[in-house]
Amino acid sequence: MKGEFKLIDRLTKYLPINDKDVIVGFGDDCACVKIENELLIFTADIQVENHHFIKEKIKPENLGWKLVSVNVSDVVACGGIPKWGIISIAVPKNTNQKWIEKVYKGIKEALNYYKFNIIGGNTSASEEIIFDLFLTGKTKRFVSRSSAKEGQSVYISGETGLSRAGLELLLMDKKRYEKFEKELIEKHVKPKAKIDLQKTIEKYAESCIDISDGLVGDLRHVSTMSSVKIIIEKDKLPVHPLLEKFCRKYKKDPYQYILYGGEDYELAFTVDSKNEKHIKNCYKIGKVEKGKGIYLIENNKKIHLKEEGFEHI
Repeated sequence: MKGEFKLIDRLTKYLPINDKDVIVGFGDDCACVKIENELLIFTADIQVENHHFIKEKIKPENLGWKLVSVNVSDVVACGGIPKWGIISIAVPKNTNQKWIEKVYKGIKEALNYYKFNIIGGNTSASEEIIFDLFLTGKTKRFVSRSSAKEGQSVYISGETGLSRAGLELLLMDKKRYEKFEKELIEKHVKPKAKIDLQKTIEKYAESCIDISDGLVGDLRHVSTMSSVKIIIEKDKLPVHPLLEKFCRKYKKDPYQYILYGGEDYELAFTVDSKNEKHIKNCYKIGKVEKGKGIYLIENNKKIHLKEEGFEHI
């Protein structure tokens, strides 16, 4: 465990939750509160200049889109639909107002796509640009990271590794990019949360997490919180043609991207065998066993994977 998650563990010890209406608190993609007969879910995510984004390397419209999408992804991972958001921004005093307006155009585009509203917020000044979104959603059934059980199958909603490839291309500062490279960059700067899978997750997933820190890094959370071992079968991992092109051109191993790349915002989830018939257009990549840790089956050998993922501090 590195800095970010160790710090979270230390800080949350100061904030005990003494409220019977809180179903889930710290440690999941969202918190969940039961109010009368409804389950409300809450999440927050932040975009900080020179940490989550470099101003000169992302269109402001895409930054606005991404701010919304990463929050929606957390809500969907818990089986929810987004309902209401509150946005806070802090910017240097010399920030061009038209640039900020373009960020909000991207936010508006995303709100139209995901079909919810931002209903309030706050503004302040800072040395760097900061956009923070607090999002509330609803679900009929909260899906957590802690409910994976032996015998369940592991699925992912789509190919991973593309965002990391896009980021690396963006940082190359090339004067000219090939068409497929531009498409990979687009995957990084304008991700789409899997809102189309919300009903599937709500009805049939036993555990779920969105893939923001890398497939192995995020499955580690499921493994740890559910106290189970997760087995990934290498030959079942999908390799996107764009990633294949990138790795061939730059002599990279695609599976390093698939397993450890971050910010794809696909979903990784587990399903009971009785419900697998309901899972459409997703990839079955492995299974849940008794034990702990993340393992890869390659050439009939079981390899213990280093359980790492992206951490912010």
